[in-house]
Amino acid sequence: MADLATLQEILGVGFNDPSLLEQALVHSSYINENPVSAPTPNERLEFLGDAVLGLVIAEKLYQDLPNTNEGKMTKLRAALVCRDTLARVARTIKLSDYLYLGKGEERSGGRNKTTNLAGALEAVIAAIFLDQGSATTRGFVLRLFNQELKKVTSQGTKADYKSQLQELIQAKGQPIPVYHVTDTKGPDHDRRFTVEVRVGDTVLGWGSGKSKKLAETEAARSALERLQTNFTS
Repeated sequence: MADLATLQEILGVGFNDPSLLEQALVHSSYINENPVSAPTPNERLEFLGDAVLGLVIAEKLYQDLPNTNEGKMTKLRAALVCRDTLARVARTIKLSDYLYLGKGEERSGGRNKTTNLAGALEAVIAAIFLDQGSATTRGFVLRLFNQELKKVTSQGTKADYKSQLQELIQAKGQPIPVYHVTDTKGPDHDRRFTVEVRVGDTVLGWGSGKSKKLAETEAARSALERLQTNFTS
């Protein structure tokens, strides 16, 4: 069984009802193999946690960015609550070490799958909300997402795609992504670059833009979308 005492220390939250935290860690594959003894899977908590997280992040952006319009705040919130960001945050607290997975899911690398980590973190947020209330949950979320909030609000949503891609690739133990210009078109005053991003001999994504930097950003975004699809399939 998971060491819930240690996890509570990492989270900085002492649960009145530790079974809520345990439920947040239970993947459906574990239930399939342990239908009698296993607790309820975490899907319902994940649903609630998604809403709670979205509200906390939306309130924070509203308070901290008084001159930012709805459209920009929507994009910033989406970048903060997307699966890749959630999984990255989950890795900082080593949440994967505490997941309850079925043997098949374990063998297929389930502890590092973006969808499993993101869902478990949302479920943990919901468990804290149910056990401790909104004030404690808000403090937990803002503390856990502090660096992501600073990064997104200071750099914007597009500027961080390359960092996200590099972190995701390195978490898989693979080399740093490399960007190559594959095509350049147009006159000097209206040039357009096409870039591909590779890991080894594998092309992960493509992008184009009016500068190499913009093209690399689009290539990283393309790669992240493809990798997220592969990791969650």
